[in-house]
Amino acid sequence: MKLSKRFKAASSKIDAAKTYSIDEAIAKVKESATAKFVESVDVAVRLGVDPKKADQAIRGTVALPHGIGREVRVLVLAKAPKDAEAKAAGADHAGLTDYLQQIQGGWADIDVIIATPDVMGEVGKLGKVLGPRGLMPNPKSGTVTMDVAKAVKEVKAGKIEFRVDKAGVVHASIGKANFEPKQLADNLHAFLSTIVRLKPATAKGTYVKSIALSSTMGPGVKIDRNQIVGH
Repeated sequence: MKLSKRFKAASSKIDAAKTYSIDEAIAKVKESATAKFVESVDVAVRLGVDPKKADQAIRGTVALPHGIGREVRVLVLAKAPKDAEAKAAGADHAGLTDYLQQIQGGWADIDVIIATPDVMGEVGKLGKVLGPRGLMPNPKSGTVTMDVAKAVKEVKAGKIEFRVDKAGVVHASIGKANFEPKQLADNLHAFLSTIVRLKPATAKGTYVKSIALSSTMGPGVKIDRNQIVGH
């Protein structure tokens, strides 16, 4: 892949062999976010787990104190009167049959799907469509619930879902490059604390192996994992 002059210039200001403090890394990422749009700030955490083992397939949710800096589009799949409750709580879309048909037809203008338990039999039939896109509702992430109003409000307020990939890495967006440094630091601490709390009892050796922060179009900045308590 050919690297742009902008990317090379940003990379030249980062020591690839060095690990930075959280505050230093955030400063470097903000400095390197020079694209013509407001870039997201993303974190990648490499864990010492075996995702093939069910008890080490890390997944969960975390409420970021300052949100992620963009509007999250929420669809609630539910029958009446729960669909009306969802709309009243701020859901962008709520209903069932029509939306199931739209999803089957390729509709993808949503970020999070919340569903009530009684419709999961029908939603589950769309597993091959929703699964690869990370949109399948799941009780563990709080997106399968009868309390749809609470779930909608949490997601709209900055609650994000994450899961480890096949390589043992967890990726997440923790905000935008135009956030204040403290806002990004607060969000990052909340995310990392949650990751540490989810450490499986069966995981051996080093749990948090590496942490990298980057903007959408910028180079990665390694964070000193020794800053993370309980890693």
